[in-house]
Amino acid sequence: MSRRNNKLYSLTLILVDTLVLIAAFVISYVARVQYDPRPLLNNIYAFDYLGSFLLIVPFWIVVFAMIGLYHHQTYNRRLIEWSKIAVGVFIGVLLVIGWEYVIDRDLFPARLVAVYALVASFMLIVIEREIMRMIRTLSFKYGYGTKRVLLIGSSEITEDVARLLSDTARSGYDIVAIASPKKYIPHGYKAHHYATVEEALKNIKTDGITAIIQTDLYESAIRNQKILSTAQANHIDYSFIPAEAEFYSGRNTVDVFVGYPMISVYQTPLIGWGAILKRCVDVTLVIITAPLWLVVMLAFAIFQKIFNPGPVFFVNTRLGKYGKKIKILKFRSMKSEYSGQDAIAIFQQMGRDDLAQEYAATRKVTKDPRITRFGQFLRVTSLDELPQIINVLKGDMSIVGPRPILPDEKNFYRNRGSLLFSVKPGITGLWQVSGRSDLSFEGRVDLELYYAQNWSFWLDLRILFKTIGVVLFGRGAR
Repeated sequence: MSRRNNKLYSLTLILVDTLVLIAAFVISYVARVQYDPRPLLNNIYAFDYLGSFLLIVPFWIVVFAMIGLYHHQTYNRRLIEWSKIAVGVFIGVLLVIGWEYVIDRDLFPARLVAVYALVASFMLIVIEREIMRMIRTLSFKYGYGTKRVLLIGSSEITEDVARLLSDTARSGYDIVAIASPKKYIPHGYKAHHYATVEEALKNIKTDGITAIIQTDLYESAIRNQKILSTAQANHIDYSFIPAEAEFYSGRNTVDVFVGYPMISVYQTPLIGWGAILKRCVDVTLVIITAPLWLVVMLAFAIFQKIFNPGPVFFVNTRLGKYGKKIKILKFRSMKSEYSGQDAIAIFQQMGRDDLAQEYAATRKVTKDPRITRFGQFLRVTSLDELPQIINVLKGDMSIVGPRPILPDEKNFYRNRGSLLFSVKPGITGLWQVSGRSDLSFEGRVDLELYYAQNWSFWLDLRILFKTIGVVLFGRGAR
């Protein structure tokens, strides 16, 4: 959304949050006073109860604002939003209790009302925020509140960004103009194409541009400055997506060194205590969920024997931490005669040079003829990777981490694989919940590098929640 629409949406959230908090406290009062036969601790009239609470609501909203519940970086991320709602609601109830002590007067007819208010506030605000998210998505679908974007760049990243933002109803971005060589414009894209940046900048107002996204810096500093100053002069958003994402990690620091800004590149928190914490979480999750995954694996082993005769599992050599070769388990999804064979050689034997070329470029192919019908189901849902839980228990892998790569894929990483090999590969990861096979190889590497540099317990939790959606809907899988 544009800045103006972001502000309008935030103001709407403030108003609706206020009404929902009032409703939560009214429901809590009625539930305890009207429907609970037990005697009350204090005889508090509804008018006095509500009047006292209305005095505190503005301070509660200020608390919500202070923890970022009205910032777009929060309400665009569901899990972060829910966690902040929980914190904000807890602090808000403490405010009410604290106010009770300050004025030296009872505000709750019973202590249970405060508990009801805590639970009701959290649940109602979460439901309200989900409804608001649905309304916003619907408005995006009809072109309201979207950012009209000018995309500038001349690399594969430009093409990736254009393709991933093409679903305006989902992204909130409407790419109306692209200044890029034609080869980096996705096939069938309807955005206005400009051969030069200068021509695109001249038509900023004509195209109704509200945001500029630049994916590459030009050799000319004057040209780059012109793009930024055009955005500033027209009061529109400007964002830059670097081609070398690892140099711009969120944990990197910028300092002044001999009079120049200096970026210190942060490596990874997955060393020392970070690695220990991650290992403890992995083992705990595997043990807790054992009854579920053991039953599922047994069922799929039986289905495998029925629908895909041959070995149940496929043992594959991949590269793990520090580039060490590890044996990972998967449910076999290919016909047994193709399992473990060189993909390019097989495609060439089939007379499918097109698939051989596609695999050589992306390490994936669309409609792979080697895959069985049941194997295709396993791949679409990613359930073929479930046996890798055994690898997690052995310590070869983690539940969340970079994709375990084949030994011959190492060359494709060029000089970018060193950081990835310093952490354990994972069953699921950031690349799998951010487009999976829809992403280019370079795009997947960028996401994996970002994960390695920015790992946190909360990032793993977000990825796990998103993985559930990917498994259910099979988005981006091949």
